[in-house]
Amino acid sequence: MRSAILKFMNQKWVSPFILAVIVVNAIVLGLQTSPSIEAAIGGVLGLIDTLCLGIFTVELVLKLIGQGPRFFKGGWNVFDFLIVGISLTPGAGGLSVLRALRILRVLRVISIAPSLRRVVEGFITALPGMASVFFLMALIFYIGAVMATKLFGGVFPQWFGSIGESAYSLFQIMTL
Repeated sequence: MRSAILKFMNQKWVSPFILAVIVVNAIVLGLQTSPSIEAAIGGVLGLIDTLCLGIFTVELVLKLIGQGPRFFKGGWNVFDFLIVGISLTPGAGGLSVLRALRILRVLRVISIAPSLRRVVEGFITALPGMASVFFLMALIFYIGAVMATKLFGGVFPQWFGSIGESAYSLFQIMTL
């Protein structure tokens, strides 16, 4: 039975189909944030969202059965398991906030699309260099905050009275 399920899951059309469901679900989740759209077609959006969740659940169960204990050795499988599990929790109570995490299902596109996987791998490889750049920028920003506090702190204490206020004001100026 496991081999039949694995054979089914490895068919050419399964990955593109799951990718399409992910994209549709991401669009639906975005549309559900608009009050006017939700008021007009909220029932249809809810139905599509439930259908997508059902498809994700079936996919997850088939993978669990097909792969057995090896399922939990794959990082993306664990990610999918957590996201779908959170999506299946009831909407009431303290866990209702976690249901907002269902938008993270769109990150599953990375596991399906090889070109996105290469981009993510490149990004992860570049992180140490990016950390150095971030540290250098933070150092320059700190120097600017100290200088702004010394130069403008007496004249504009509400914006430059301390290093923290100066850093915040400079950040606001920098990001317009």
